[in-house]
Amino acid sequence: MNSGDVRISIQGLTVGMFVSRLDKPWIETPFPIQGIVVKSDADITKLQRTCSHVWVDPVRGNSPDPRYFAFEAPAAAKAGADEFERMRSTRWTIQSDFSTELREAEQAHATIEAGLEEVMRDLQEGKRLDIDKLKDGVEAMIDSILRNPAALIWLREMKQRDNYAYQHALGCSIWAASFGRHLGLERSELRALALAGLLCDVGKSRLPQDLLVKKGGLTAQDVADLRNHVQLGLDILANNPDLPHAVVEAIATHHERHDGSGYPKGLIGPAIPVFGRILGIVDSYDAMTSIRPYATARSPHDAINELYRQRDKLYQPELVEQFIQSCGIYPIGTLVELSNGQVGVITEIHSLKRLLPRVMLLLAEDKRPLQRFREIDLSQMDQEDPSRLTIKAGLPNGSFGLDSVELFLA
Repeated sequence: MNSGDVRISIQGLTVGMFVSRLDKPWIETPFPIQGIVVKSDADITKLQRTCSHVWVDPVRGNSPDPRYFAFEAPAAAKAGADEFERMRSTRWTIQSDFSTELREAEQAHATIEAGLEEVMRDLQEGKRLDIDKLKDGVEAMIDSILRNPAALIWLREMKQRDNYAYQHALGCSIWAASFGRHLGLERSELRALALAGLLCDVGKSRLPQDLLVKKGGLTAQDVADLRNHVQLGLDILANNPDLPHAVVEAIATHHERHDGSGYPKGLIGPAIPVFGRILGIVDSYDAMTSIRPYATARSPHDAINELYRQRDKLYQPELVEQFIQSCGIYPIGTLVELSNGQVGVITEIHSLKRLLPRVMLLLAEDKRPLQRFREIDLSQMDQEDPSRLTIKAGLPNGSFGLDSVELFLA
């Protein structure tokens, strides 16, 4: 088995795939060799009787549907990584339903947005960074995320039309804290991650605005200037000696990459602090799904697939798999087509049933707009019923003329 092999549920097996490994020794199965090409439905049936999971090689055979990715259990994913040994020490549970938490999340979002705007205005006027102006918003945000992270994530998706710099900072903060919650980090660690997300690009406040919104190709000097935002940010933070070391460390390393291709130091693998690795993933994901002056937004589903393709290259594979587990193959805000042809947008992910989220239906089976939007919860349907609704595919934003952000801001 090579590092590019993908572990999938046996239900995702199709003709044309190359199975490189089973969830049991080959000698205990009716298969004569290690590694087989699935040539028929009979092969699939035989494998289904033998295994619950298999590993497939997308290079030597067909690629699997991301819906059937089956990651290692969290404990296995963390094996051998010292900094993960303490993770999942806290088991956070959902304490409020989505609709109830949405009201609290709106207030938390407004508080942290106001604090961030004031801080950025201070920096643009040459004043020092005042971390105290962010504390109330960070605490309110963490309270909301601990109760139910779906509400703030939904708000983040719905506010992408606002100022990119502010919304990207908020998005990184929300995703970092939500991901940390999934990993079982303690509240103090979630606070550090949230603050690092807010401030990861603070150095860009010292760069020319026309460089930040420049369209088309960048010169070598442009790239060097943009990359210097990391050091500029550290210079700003240097005037805050009470800032936790973990925050500064995460900001310093959030553009380092697992394979050493990042900057500013070209650190490799475990040489990158774990908070820097976490922030690198959420920063990339939020940037890919954001509406930027110089680039179109990718759908959350496409961004998840890109992170998965870059695992063990740009990003630590175990962390990528855990991030996907935290937000789902179809994250909140993703347009999806259901098995009956209806189209909707994901509004909430269930922690134990990530392929069976809550969906706001927008289009009928014939792709005509519904007179009234309505929500359905795929996890509440009878899973033994062959006619139950499932997700057929993720759709790019704009499919069938839909834009989830515009729909819910209208």
